[in-house]
Amino acid sequence: MRQRQLLFGGTFDPVHAGHIAVAEFAAAQLRADDVVFIPAKRSPHKHVDPVASGDQRLAMLRLATAGRKRFEVSDCELRREEPSYTLDTVLYFRRRFASEAELFWLIGADMVRDLAKWYRVRELLDACTLCVMHRGGYPPPKLDGLETLGAERLARLRANVLETPSVDISSSEIRCKVASGEDVTGLLCPAVLDYIKKNGLYR
Repeated sequence: MRQRQLLFGGTFDPVHAGHIAVAEFAAAQLRADDVVFIPAKRSPHKHVDPVASGDQRLAMLRLATAGRKRFEVSDCELRREEPSYTLDTVLYFRRRFASEAELFWLIGADMVRDLAKWYRVRELLDACTLCVMHRGGYPPPKLDGLETLGAERLARLRANVLETPSVDISSSEIRCKVASGEDVTGLLCPAVLDYIKKNGLYR
């Protein structure tokens, strides 16, 4: 049977319970053998740098995924010279895993509108299966305006829209709560919360 590898990129600043829940759900839906969390040095789709350093975000991800057999964390994007593109990462894992392995890349519904502008996006869509996550209870993302990607690629994109659990948590919200001294228990893995406190992050 072909291996199915799920790649989950993001800034993870910090990684929270919603990230873990979505990853577990997507892995079950896609019957993935493994989930690889890939912290970005800096998202090319955002105009601000992460608050926590790459090493700190990597450490928090390792704490959050500890003991979960199917979860692993990769520092490949943190080590790569900028600019770093999703295609570069997918090709890196294409070389790492068996050539016949199926690669899936998770993206949020909010990223779809700019998909046509992504670096060598047609090659990316040919190199992996892009899975668009949208929160339950919300309408699925519109894929209008992506016809330039080609009918076959667009059809694959439509077929891989995942309605994920509605977890109303964001990293920016958590940073704000920590900065104002509010309780974030339950929003983060206890070990991640302890790490944030010990290192004085987001204050």
